[in-house]
Amino acid sequence: MSRLLIVDGSNLHFQMFFGMPARIVNERGIAIQGTLGFVGALLKIIRMTNPSHVVVLFDGEHQNDRTALDSGYKANRTDYSDLPEAENPFSQLSDVYAALDYLGIKHTETTTSETDDLIAAYAYTYGQENEIFISSFDSDFFQLITDNVSVLRYRGDNTVICTPEYVNQRLGIKPTQYADFKSLTGDTADNIKGADKIGPKTAALLLGQFGTLQNILANADSIQKPLIKESVIRNTERLNTNYKLIKLDASARLPFTIDELYYNYRGITTNEVLKGIGLK
Repeated sequence: MSRLLIVDGSNLHFQMFFGMPARIVNERGIAIQGTLGFVGALLKIIRMTNPSHVVVLFDGEHQNDRTALDSGYKANRTDYSDLPEAENPFSQLSDVYAALDYLGIKHTETTTSETDDLIAAYAYTYGQENEIFISSFDSDFFQLITDNVSVLRYRGDNTVICTPEYVNQRLGIKPTQYADFKSLTGDTADNIKGADKIGPKTAALLLGQFGTLQNILANADSIQKPLIKESVIRNTERLNTNYKLIKLDASARLPFTIDELYYNYRGITTNEVLKGIGLK
């Protein structure tokens, strides 16, 4: 069985760019903290997971079809175009790409779909016969978790590997119910409003009783608590839209086959990579 590591590149880059303790410049005065953090974290993740295949996927600039469903979708995200270079993570993205090229790791920007959907396509295409690690802090990937597919939330020595048991212990649901769960509770990270009166515990109880969001909506009159029943009925349209926003679409065209993603880590260090791309 092959082991595929899929890295949510934009997520890791932002985490490292803003998570480094200070702005770091090299001897020529070029800011490198984002690239330094990204490469260091990626190599640690590779050592943790020991993959046979690796791909890193980044969000490209293109129309987001989900905004046609809800104009407020991700409208709370920061616009970095007017920020100074020191505060703009995209200012170091070309160096991150150069580092990946130097490492021989396949990478690409999405051109038609969100990175989340492309990662879902990889998970559904190869997750039956291969072990997959998805490296990201985006909890939407919880819906992809199976016995073969795990989500790695990188925090250095405090890194967490999310499995079906993790999702159940943390949220009280199965991974297959995650899109239903977040439809009910909402997702502040993506500016998605859930149904009022329904928090995580209530959402988990409803899914434990009815199984899916559609079954909850179809049997709303059976909900015992009047305020919860009223909220579900009143927010039916909102909940259906939420599900379409949150449920990942696995139909995206894969930019690389798994055979093209073979990678053999030979112990290269972060400093060697930065030196190789001219940043040291």
